[in-house]
Amino acid sequence: MKITYDPSTDTLSVVLRDAVVVESDEDKPGITLDYDGTGALVAVEILDASKNIEDVSSVEFKVAV
Repeated sequence: MKITYDPSTDTLSVVLRDAVVVESDEDKPGITLDYDGTGALVAVEILDASKNIEDVSSVEFKVAV
């Protein structure tokens, strides 16, 4: 999984796995979901990220036990 924030476009991208994107869907305004050829979700893009995410410069990752 890769998480990237681009301050020049204020876009946060979460790539769940490397795959060819064959379909993109704007689920809600400013939220784009990318799917592969089987319909599996491969990425999420959030526009205007700094307005929607509390602290775009910090990422916390947890694995539930």
